[in-house]
Amino acid sequence: MTMRLRESLLMRPADITSSQVGWEVIGVLNPAVTRVGDDVVMLARVAERSAEKRPGQTSLPRWQGDGTATVDWFNDVDLQLNDSRVVVVKNSGDLRLTSVSHLQVLSRSADSDGPWKAKSFILPAGEFEEYGIEDPRITLIDDTYWITYVAVSKLGACTGLMSTLDMKTFQRHGIIFASENKDVVLFPKRIDGDYVALHRPNPNSHFSPPSIWLARSLDMIYWGRHQPLVSGHESWEGDRIGSGPPPIRVDQGWLLLYHGSERTRVVGGVGQYTAGALLLDLNDPSRVVARSTAPIMKPTASFETSGFVPNVVFPTAMLDHGDTLEVFYGAADTCIATAEFSKREILDSMILTNGSPR
Repeated sequence: MTMRLRESLLMRPADITSSQVGWEVIGVLNPAVTRVGDDVVMLARVAERSAEKRPGQTSLPRWQGDGTATVDWFNDVDLQLNDSRVVVVKNSGDLRLTSVSHLQVLSRSADSDGPWKAKSFILPAGEFEEYGIEDPRITLIDDTYWITYVAVSKLGACTGLMSTLDMKTFQRHGIIFASENKDVVLFPKRIDGDYVALHRPNPNSHFSPPSIWLARSLDMIYWGRHQPLVSGHESWEGDRIGSGPPPIRVDQGWLLLYHGSERTRVVGGVGQYTAGALLLDLNDPSRVVARSTAPIMKPTASFETSGFVPNVVFPTAMLDHGDTLEVFYGAADTCIATAEFSKREILDSMILTNGSPR
């Protein structure tokens, strides 16, 4: 079951300028989007790598501690392909990304479908971001835009935090969820005096299905009171599950879109990514009121089924237009697209957690 009213391709790698001379953009994906005055501002994840090709060798890019980019060359026989995104260095067992990501700030008028204008770069910095920064989410709380993002390095995939008052000048606040943890989204208001976040631990030991957890904080920096929220029980969410855009308030509670991926038997392959929905209690977001039992969004368009990682839809931002929702998502880890949904249809599609249909 999918229920998109329409979808459209928004941005391709060819539309984006690389951060380094001699590098090529292979993906623009998984954006964060928010309104700022009369404009819509986007933080787009840009994946890039060296454009140079050497027979029998693979280039693995990274950012150095002094803020400059470099490329490490490995003989192909010394690497093992994990999937199209990750290789294993055989003599050490360490993982490396085949591309490195940064964020680009773009904007356009909120009442126009005109082109997006590039504004600035947010580049990796420091030891936690050596292999790039990825998949930002933006939440406006009071007068501050809070941005969570994935920081990748030899220390693993952590969650970093930035803030800004104008989406022009950004302040980093360091790591708020240690490795391995990503897909962190913030609720747009305090609940019982606490900031509330959803996060996705990714343990190496799989004692249970993948899960989304909830955490609380008094200052946005130190998080605790962790508790599991939902697990991926259906086959389409059985391999991975994680929050999509930050939750929005609706009359019935907090509406959250999330992604799920299915397991694949293809060596070096990635299971199909789809999207579902959750409804959480307005006053107690640890209580799930209703959830999807089937995807509300699956890869069907050609730009979703073909690309760097085929068969991926990965929602990361959402604008509330009243009766409809404008969802921004990464398609096939290559492009950015947008889809329109009926808010009512999403709510009606979910099943109450006691098994009764809405």
